[in-house]
Amino acid sequence: MDVQMTPFLKNQKKKIKDLVALLSQEYSYVSILGCDSSGSRYQMMKTGSSVNDSTWAERGFVCRVYNGTGYSEYSFSALDDIEQTAQAIRDCVNDAVLLKNEMETFSYPLIDEEEWTDSWFGTVEESPAEKGSEFIMNELRDRMNEGLALADFLIDLRVIYEYVHVSKIFISTRKDLEQSYIWSQGYLFPIGKGEKGIKYSHMSFSGLKGTELLTEIGNSLKSAVEEVGDLLNSDRLVPGEYEIICDPSMSGLIAHEAFGHGVEMDMFVKKRALAAQYMDKEVASSKVEMHDGAAASHQVSSFLFDDEGTKGTDSLIIEKGILKMGISDVLSAMKLGTSPTGNGKRESFERKAYTRMTNTFFSAGSDSLEEMIRSTSRGYLLENFSSGMEDPKNWGIQCVAVKGREIIDGRLTGKIVSPVYLTGFVPDLLKSITMAG
Repeated sequence: MDVQMTPFLKNQKKKIKDLVALLSQEYSYVSILGCDSSGSRYQMMKTGSSVNDSTWAERGFVCRVYNGTGYSEYSFSALDDIEQTAQAIRDCVNDAVLLKNEMETFSYPLIDEEEWTDSWFGTVEESPAEKGSEFIMNELRDRMNEGLALADFLIDLRVIYEYVHVSKIFISTRKDLEQSYIWSQGYLFPIGKGEKGIKYSHMSFSGLKGTELLTEIGNSLKSAVEEVGDLLNSDRLVPGEYEIICDPSMSGLIAHEAFGHGVEMDMFVKKRALAAQYMDKEVASSKVEMHDGAAASHQVSSFLFDDEGTKGTDSLIIEKGILKMGISDVLSAMKLGTSPTGNGKRESFERKAYTRMTNTFFSAGSDSLEEMIRSTSRGYLLENFSSGMEDPKNWGIQCVAVKGREIIDGRLTGKIVSPVYLTGFVPDLLKSITMAG
């Protein structure tokens, strides 16, 4: 089914256009982002269940105005009186100008926009709203009971599903944009108990999908439960330097921590990212290619335009091991003399836009997993991620894998270690890559 724009934004769009037209008589740049996102989060476990509004829910607007040296922003949740709202925005601009006289601030040129009118509406197989909460909770209960029956060592199995219906409009003097889509995410949290104590794992799912995601969750129950069984029989890893193979989830975590945060260019402006010194230099093996962008993949961070009205792109960050570009919002791009990449994101309409990742990933290679294992003399196959963190200023990284499968002389020994902490200097890590699957 096609996802529809919400009635709230449909009804407010003409008023927003009128407000932009009114303010454009006084200011050389005016834009308004309208947001109306709603959704629910469902959780099922042995001890109970819950249904809550999604924390991603929001409804409101943010206006950006050029004040002569920079940009002032004013957020509001309702537009009952256009002139009253316009006056509140004028007062906000005047306050910002007075503040600039009292403290050192950045100055920015005028945003140069091209004419652009467009819309995008996502599709899902099953609408969560139409399926309803009772259907979703029954599905989660069935998945929980099905999973608990798979192993005696399980003491609980938490099943979570969340969906968000995102609707946004962006209106400026030259742009008239709208988009509406649904994304969903789900989790399995099996918890087991054995001689070595209590162990738990997680498996995650996501996509521009509706309740069809529940089928994917159900199909992965056996794998999720088996992983807890592995952890209950795992040993601690002896610290050291090993050859490693990363499964897709661990590779995604490395991409996120190493070159997601590290190339967010608002950090370049603040001189808080070491990556700025490595542009057009070798930072990884020639086997490595990395992308970010709303148009780079079809996943939960795919959209037509970002929260500043910039078209989503496919940014080739690393090409054959060379750092080619970073990702940026409009203001950081203007400050650095680059083109914005469609990575301007707001936590909500009440918060400023920052440069943030969209779909960030390493491109696929041509090596098979079997070839990788045969080439490993002593090391581990790392599976599933637990957490990660990064220091963009010094480019240190730490990624935690849920478990590692021991490899000796090109063969899996059957031994499991857990957890596995991967740490080091990002270029050293990425330059050591010899194969890509």
